[in-house]
Amino acid sequence: MAVPVVSVRGLEVTFVGAGRPLTAVRGISFDVAAGEVLGIVGESGSGKSVTSLALTGLLGPNARVRGQISLAGIDVIAADAETLRLMRGRDVGMVFQDPATTLNPVFPVGRQITEGQIAHGTLRPERAPARAAALLREVDVPDPAARISQFPHQFSGGMRQRAVIAMAMAGHPRLIIADEPTTALDVTVQAQVLAVLARRQRETKAAVILITHDLGVIAEVADRVAVMYAGRIVETGPVAEIFRAPRHPYTAALLRSLPRIDADEARLSTIPGQPPHLGRLAGGCSFRPRCPLGQARDICASDPPEHDGVACHFPGEALATLPRPAPSKKPEAQTGSPLLEVADLRVEFPIRTGLLRRQSGTVRAVSGVSLSVWPGETLGLVGESGCGKTTTGRAIMGLIRPTSGSIRFAGQEIGGLPRGAMRRLRRDMQYVFQDPYSSLNPIRTAGEIVAEPLRIHGLHAEMGGDAYVAGLFDRVGLPRATMSRFPREFSGGQRQRIGIARALALQPKLLILDEPVAALDVSIQAQIVNLLKDLQRELGLAYIFIAHDLAVVHHIADRVAVMYLGRIVEESDKATLYARPLHPYTRSLLSAVPLPDPAARGGGRRIILEGDIPSPARPPSGCAFHPRCFRASPLCATDVPAFAAHATLPSLVACHHPMEAAP
Repeated sequence: MAVPVVSVRGLEVTFVGAGRPLTAVRGISFDVAAGEVLGIVGESGSGKSVTSLALTGLLGPNARVRGQISLAGIDVIAADAETLRLMRGRDVGMVFQDPATTLNPVFPVGRQITEGQIAHGTLRPERAPARAAALLREVDVPDPAARISQFPHQFSGGMRQRAVIAMAMAGHPRLIIADEPTTALDVTVQAQVLAVLARRQRETKAAVILITHDLGVIAEVADRVAVMYAGRIVETGPVAEIFRAPRHPYTAALLRSLPRIDADEARLSTIPGQPPHLGRLAGGCSFRPRCPLGQARDICASDPPEHDGVACHFPGEALATLPRPAPSKKPEAQTGSPLLEVADLRVEFPIRTGLLRRQSGTVRAVSGVSLSVWPGETLGLVGESGCGKTTTGRAIMGLIRPTSGSIRFAGQEIGGLPRGAMRRLRRDMQYVFQDPYSSLNPIRTAGEIVAEPLRIHGLHAEMGGDAYVAGLFDRVGLPRATMSRFPREFSGGQRQRIGIARALALQPKLLILDEPVAALDVSIQAQIVNLLKDLQRELGLAYIFIAHDLAVVHHIADRVAVMYLGRIVEESDKATLYARPLHPYTRSLLSAVPLPDPAARGGGRRIILEGDIPSPARPPSGCAFHPRCFRASPLCATDVPAFAAHATLPSLVACHHPMEAAP
């Protein structure tokens, strides 16, 4: 058998400080061979990233590492600093989650790609520009010779991540560690990045460790899977076996909680509770408090299970005992007038340059959007970053002043309302922001944050005071005892529940939800999606659900509108749009969604869009999508297509050459 590139045995990582020592990784073992992709999955805090840092000797001085790590024949734990430096430069390539923080903003991208090779003496400085351009060309960055002199802020998010992949591959490493490399990317850019990473890995025969919480990505690219929970690997095996017949209840629950575009409309399965705090683990199996198998079995409470492919006392029972969620009951579609009507909405921002700040251009963020939302329904608003989704939502809410157009809420024109009238209107229309970390005031308690809208509107006593606020905590599934805690004491999913409770405080009719689950683990994401559906059923709320994840939108929306460069290019009911997408852009978005099914790998369903979304300051002529469209004709480059009803389907589409056949 070939010697593995990486061999880990009994790895344990403990962090020491002023408080009690915290063991983040607890006795894990695995191997990765040349040309193999090992996917490591698990919720936040499970020890995935700490494992990757331990492999490369990048942990801080407060980390105590025990066990054995052999990487390219080097004993990583015993190696001195110079040996580790040489190993990282020669044998390891790292692709981190956020390329914006990986790349230095004050140096050109080309210099950063080759500086490691120059530092290790494998590349002469005079040959660096040509080498950097060649590496960017290999990862499909357009016009690489010109791009090497540009700075990171001049690259799009997808191009930055491709530049980081080029940097990781520059020295022909034997191991590539990719830590959440696609988490912050749109689904189309994610498809591009995964294709580049897979191609370069095949060409170099490098071993790859792919760390992610996206099981769809794992199904598409990994050979084997290691599932981590509370610092341990609880199940490992070939990717096809794990996805077909998971043996650990945690693995099965993760797979069940994943939203899929090819599944029915059943409620998402959830994992009860939250991941445990690593400093307060109970005895026995660490998953027992959340496990439907172990809660009634004494051995799970007393004895930690041994790991022989699966760390469970009752392997094989996972699929048989996990409850399947019942289908959700949506309210009947209501007739009558829409709650919200938007007509020809336009939002433009001036570009000012020079000492006198004169206007030199215009950013057309929203270009003629029209949409309607009825009481009790959910409109999904989807598209890539930069397409105008959030700007549309904020303009409807009155957080951004529209340039032109009409916004009517409950029959009232709200564009241009005085400040006091707009404040009163916001009782019926509330916003839930994407980032639960930055949208909550860190110096206020959770109870004060939820009560704040009531105090602003002078309704705290009238609505019932603290008892009413406590009832809001009950409604969103948070214990009343947590009202006195500060945001830093909550998990990401709990913070988002606080944001939802705050939005519900004034008993609104419409919630605008801006990427409300994008930053959450898949298990917590499922809890929030189910909560939103329950609240809608109980309170008759209308939602505008802004997202780039079409699988999540499939589980919550009634109708879907697809945006591209400030315009809605297709709108239909959910069933029609997912089964019969008419616009090539919609078809591309749907094809790029990873399916959590290894058997579908390489099925030829994916459409890789070339290039990035154009700048709204310099939109293309004609159809804005034509430079990236696989069906474009000369007509598309000159004439803007009308947004019109399709002849046979209940869809509106803006395309000269709409798709006709089902995918």
